[in-house]
Amino acid sequence: MNERKDSEPIRVAVVDDHEMFRAGVIATLQPYFTIVGQAPDVEGSVAMIAATKPDVVLLDVHVPGGEGGGGAEILAKSLAYSPHSAFLALSVSDSPQDVGSVIRAGARGYVTKTITGEDLINSIRQVHEGYAVFSPKLAGFVLSAFQGVPVSGPDPAGGAAGAHDEELDRLSAREQEVMRLIARGYTYKEVAAELFISIKTVETHVSSVLRKLQLSNRTELTRWAADRRIV
Repeated sequence: MNERKDSEPIRVAVVDDHEMFRAGVIATLQPYFTIVGQAPDVEGSVAMIAATKPDVVLLDVHVPGGEGGGGAEILAKSLAYSPHSAFLALSVSDSPQDVGSVIRAGARGYVTKTITGEDLINSIRQVHEGYAVFSPKLAGFVLSAFQGVPVSGPDPAGGAAGAHDEELDRLSAREQEVMRLIARGYTYKEVAAELFISIKTVETHVSSVLRKLQLSNRTELTRWAADRRIV
C-alpha cells in the first residue's frame, strides 16, 4: 500500500512514445492528480521515475530504447530507484505475451487504451490503494502469468512455438500492434485512430506484415494470428 496521506494528490507519471496520446492522457488526468513527469522512451522513463518517484506510473508496453524490453524493461530498471511506485500498464495491445511480460515484471494492473477517462482515473486510484486492476478480458492471461504458465501456449514438442516466435520476431513492435488490430477486425481507419497514425501509414505497415509473413490478405493474417493465440 502507498504511504502517502489521503489528503495529498496522487502523483502520476505518464510513459508513452506517442506525444499526442500522452498529451491527451495528461489533460484528462490533471484535474484529479499531480502529473510529475512524462517520457517517451526507456532511458528517459527510468531517469524520470528515479528523479520524481511518482506514486503511480502509467506505462505503455511498447516504447523504444533501452535493450528492446519496452515497458517491462522500464519497470524492472525503475523499481530500484522508486520501490514504492505502483505501475499500471496502459496499452493498445491485449496480447497474452504483452500482458504476461509486464505482470511478471511487477505491474499492478493492465488496462487497454479503449478505457474511458473515468475508468482510467478510477484505475489509477485503485492501484495507488494497493489493488490489482485489469481489463476484464485480460483475466485469463493474468492468471496464467501469475501461475507461471507460458502465455503463448504449451510446446511439448519443443518446436512449434519456437517457429511461431521466430515469425513474430520478424515484425517490428509497431507492425505487431497493427497486425493484432487488423486481425481483430479493425478497419484501417480504426487502426489509424487507435494508434494515432495516418491511414497511409497503416496501409504501409499491413503491406510489410503480409510480405514478412508471406501471407496474401487480411483473412490469412487473421487465421495466422488466431492459430498462435495472439489476438
